[in-house]
Amino acid sequence: MKILHLNGADIEGGAARAGERLLKGIRAEGLDARLIVQRKFGNDPLVDGPVSVLGKALNRLRPTLEQLLCGLTPGMMQSPFCAALLPDGLSTRVAAMAPSIIHLHWVARMIRLETLARFSIPLVWTLHDSWPFTGGCYLPGDCSRYRESCGGCPALGSSREKDLSRRIWQRKRRAWERLNLTIVAPSRWMADSARSSSLFRDKRIEVIPNGIDTELFGPCDKRSARDGFSLPQDKKLILFGAKSATRDRNKGFHLLEEALKKLAATTNKDGLELVVFGSAEQEKLAELGFSTHCLGWQDDEISLAQLYSAADLFVMPSIQESLGYTVMEAMACGTPCVAFNQGGVPDLIDHGLNGYLAHPYEPADLAHGIAWILEDEEHRNLLSRNARRKIERINDVTRIARLHAALYEEILAP
Repeated sequence: MKILHLNGADIEGGAARAGERLLKGIRAEGLDARLIVQRKFGNDPLVDGPVSVLGKALNRLRPTLEQLLCGLTPGMMQSPFCAALLPDGLSTRVAAMAPSIIHLHWVARMIRLETLARFSIPLVWTLHDSWPFTGGCYLPGDCSRYRESCGGCPALGSSREKDLSRRIWQRKRRAWERLNLTIVAPSRWMADSARSSSLFRDKRIEVIPNGIDTELFGPCDKRSARDGFSLPQDKKLILFGAKSATRDRNKGFHLLEEALKKLAATTNKDGLELVVFGSAEQEKLAELGFSTHCLGWQDDEISLAQLYSAADLFVMPSIQESLGYTVMEAMACGTPCVAFNQGGVPDLIDHGLNGYLAHPYEPADLAHGIAWILEDEEHRNLLSRNARRKIERINDVTRIARLHAALYEEILAP
């Protein structure tokens, strides 16, 4: 059995980390698993992707070129959007590898929609966002038009029924119609969204969560972890982080900002400090009213695991997440989390048992959750132990890889 994974996610994104972990786990199960990426880093002979500067540059420019061809400008789009229009050259590369199954991950910006219809072998598609079943947006938010035929797309700021999103939906309907396709959703919420969509309601949909290396992501000595990042030992540390932490509205920095202001008004803020990782705008952090440590993006998972362990809690104020990679990572390190009760997050956080689920999207309740976790060290330690046990039981990458291997075998069975 040869499994070919396709993943065009940026190396810093959660979909890239999840895909890489799964690939390693599947290889550890003894399966021949290979990977095609949009931009290749490193020298793994089982990973195929452009290695030249020109090839990487062209793939980096691909989304911009596509938007220009579609007549889209950044000011027109209210949220990320992809038409998957440009040629991709994948058919030849896939045919040369002769896989038994193709496993798709985040491929919105590396394929042309019609390419998938050329593959006659079984496909498995892990939904890292909603793009596979919408007319082009990644995060539909309150919009449910994907349940019918899209059009009048909020992501495009459009009120026309026959807009670009309708045309992309029609292309997807034709391309997806005859696919031998099994959908893997990382959360119950994502599975329910896919089942309600007009494009996937007749497809097989399985819930298999994302996996994590629980040996790499595990609790470590808090004092040593803080020393490693030059963080104070005598403060309670609130950790927040994401790629484009303060720029991407879906990451909820504006809601965290309001929550921290409310927290400062009701607690002794001198004993609290904020730690931020990811690309963040310094001027916005300066306005929070807390002493803040901005650590930038953490390139390796060892450093990231130590950073989670250095914190007293992790807060994820996101508006919509398919599961919540950072929450899973933090919990694996024994760091209790506070997040809004949205998307796939409730599959990870059991309210009051290993973290706190705040009412969407109420900054006051987010602040209450932060204070609730920080106020009692003994209780926080209990939450920490419960968080670690939950991830070990549900999300350990060895378990997740075995679930995928069993799924592959079932799909290929006579």
